[in-house]
Amino acid sequence: MRRLCILLALVLPTLGCSGGRFRLRTESRVTVNAAQVPAVEPLLEMTVQADDSAQAKIALIDVDGLLVNMDMTGLSSQGENPVSLFREKLDAAAADPCVCAVVVRINSPGGGVTATDIMLHDLAVFKQRRQVPVVACVMDLGTGGAYYLATGADCIVAHPTSITGGVGVILNLYNLEDTMQQLNIRGRPIKAGEHVDLGSPIGPISDEGRRLLQQMADEFHARFRKAVEQARPDHDPQRSEDFDGRIFTAQQALDRGLIDSIGYLDDAITAVRRMAHLGSARTVVYHRCNDRARSLYAITPNTPLQSTLLPLSVPGLERSRLPTFLYLWQPEPTMERLVGR
Repeated sequence: MRRLCILLALVLPTLGCSGGRFRLRTESRVTVNAAQVPAVEPLLEMTVQADDSAQAKIALIDVDGLLVNMDMTGLSSQGENPVSLFREKLDAAAADPCVCAVVVRINSPGGGVTATDIMLHDLAVFKQRRQVPVVACVMDLGTGGAYYLATGADCIVAHPTSITGGVGVILNLYNLEDTMQQLNIRGRPIKAGEHVDLGSPIGPISDEGRRLLQQMADEFHARFRKAVEQARPDHDPQRSEDFDGRIFTAQQALDRGLIDSIGYLDDAITAVRRMAHLGSARTVVYHRCNDRARSLYAITPNTPLQSTLLPLSVPGLERSRLPTFLYLWQPEPTMERLVGR
């Protein structure tokens, strides 16, 4: 505890803490229905692969990090809602008649079941609205909900060293009863409805509660599996091991029909240009004006600052940050802390 206090004393001044009070940075604000909300910078189009003679554009839409339907913000840190930002970029591409193709660049372990399902739905609506080819390019990681999203593309390209797959569902539950007893804390909930606190960490889960949650996980898993079977006609649906949550290298995924080809980001852009029958085209991205990501590979920082200040992270204590079913490859049980709430 003494070391923790010393660490806080060293860190808090760097966050703008003075005299026991935080100095809040002044932000421009706009009035909406008499409510004060921070102004949001509009998305700007940035050319990341130039072709001065081309009017046609290929929109590169980046999807990175943990995909949850909440703002990734925290103490002295700004971030964005990945679901909202993805929709905003799709809308920008849909509104531009010069956009003739889209590459969705994916580098994510996955995320919430509902969050990634919304993103897949929005991508399907975009394709129906614009009728342009869409290629998904998996970078380091495209597992769980990120692969779920990739199935919405017309073609999936993975880097030679990409990790993909992870067709499974997880709900992180912990029993902190013994830990609470060591701190002389006992839960005494007053409730109406036997299962209203289903999954609570203050005690063990009953057999009936586990059965109910397992039914939900199985239903979400069946939805994931159906999406893969519909989107990947070359995949053998009888390969049940492909749906048990395991991950694959790019070559393994190609052999199983889970992706279409192995290549690099430039190959994905070439493929979508060929699919759109474009002789030449500029590749553009949509980022905020203060975004440092201005190249094909650059990633917009979207991890709360406070999640990296204190290395202490205990599974279960942070359970309330992400109380949801996940399409997520999760070897690290404390990944919830990246949400930053």
